[in-house]
Amino acid sequence: MSFRAIRAKVARRDKGEQAVTAGIVVLVLGYVLSQFYRAFLAVLAPALERDLGAAPGDLALSSGLWFLAFAAMQLPVGWALDRIGPRRTAAWLLGAGGGGGAAMFALAQGPWGVHAAMMLIGAGCAPVLMATYYIFARVYPAAVFATLAAAVIGFGTLGNLASSLPLSLAAEALGWRAAVAALAIITVVAALALGRFVDDPPRAEGARPGEGSLLDLLRNPAILVILPLLFVNYAPAAGLRGLWVGPYFSDVFGADGNMIGVATLVMGIAMVAGSFAYGPLDRVLGTRKWVVLGGNLAGGACLLALWAAPQAGPWQAAALLAGVGLFGMSFPVIMAHGRSFFPPHLVGRGVTLLNLFGIGGVGVLQLVSARVHAGAAAAQGPAAPYEALFLFFGLLVLAGCAIYLLSRDSTG
Repeated sequence: MSFRAIRAKVARRDKGEQAVTAGIVVLVLGYVLSQFYRAFLAVLAPALERDLGAAPGDLALSSGLWFLAFAAMQLPVGWALDRIGPRRTAAWLLGAGGGGGAAMFALAQGPWGVHAAMMLIGAGCAPVLMATYYIFARVYPAAVFATLAAAVIGFGTLGNLASSLPLSLAAEALGWRAAVAALAIITVVAALALGRFVDDPPRAEGARPGEGSLLDLLRNPAILVILPLLFVNYAPAAGLRGLWVGPYFSDVFGADGNMIGVATLVMGIAMVAGSFAYGPLDRVLGTRKWVVLGGNLAGGACLLALWAAPQAGPWQAAALLAGVGLFGMSFPVIMAHGRSFFPPHLVGRGVTLLNLFGIGGVGVLQLVSARVHAGAAAAQGPAAPYEALFLFFGLLVLAGCAIYLLSRDSTG
């Protein structure tokens, strides 16, 4: 079915039911891989330290470089979505970057090999979610954007689950190199499927020559007060789940790989639940601003509770980390809030600008978190570095909420 036919069909539906194409399904599967790659270092940390000498600081750098490479690609990806379409943009980058980077990771001989591989994987994963959002923004009614965006995050976060206990078991049975090599093959197959099944929507009209620069997008004052919270809101859930949960449970509770796998699985399940829970709330409650603000305040409270009692016990810690994951998944609603202020012909560049801040914030704060951890490591007790991390993330979220209070609500 063509995109024109889909749009006509959507327009005739009073209840907002949406057609789902094979291309959307494949894009969601590609996003599952993206979520997997951003979170799998926490589970592989003990093996990488043993075989490659990669300490927690090295892995924090690798994780941060993944997010920074992902973020750095957002503006060129936005241009490519508007100019050449989502099909080729997503397929080419995921195949070359994601598949090639995973193969490089499987062959790594030291921390620098992991750094380089993670940068390449991050660049390869950069277009998948934005290609999906671009199609939603161009084809589907604006009122359901947040619901659709959250559903993609929710299904994609299954990759987060796969990178927890299942990856731990696979790495134990096959060896981590063989497990990652298999992922490289899966990623290339997914890229080929993107090239086969994704359809490009018709180009939007209305752009003026030279319009659509970064400065053009940032001139909108409604966007400026959304960006600070977007920069910090996803960083605690992504950073803790993707890297620090493993060292925290190992250093503070003496956890083995399986216990770490269970803790990351619990947090991953909470993140999936959070994605689906956030999605329809803007339509149910008639507001995006207060949905986002309430959720982030609750997530900040969980972080401060972890800071206050980091040694209370593994199950209490797992429950609070699950709260961080659950409430920390407001990203798609913030994206919908910001996207509502962009005209149709700038949607590609607009949503990738928002994603640049959302994912770039994770990358920057992941690197800073390594310094926070190292700076507190000299303090007495194994919990001290993690106390500092929880306080660091918690205060950032609360500061982002304070600025976000100035935003203008929008549900369109």
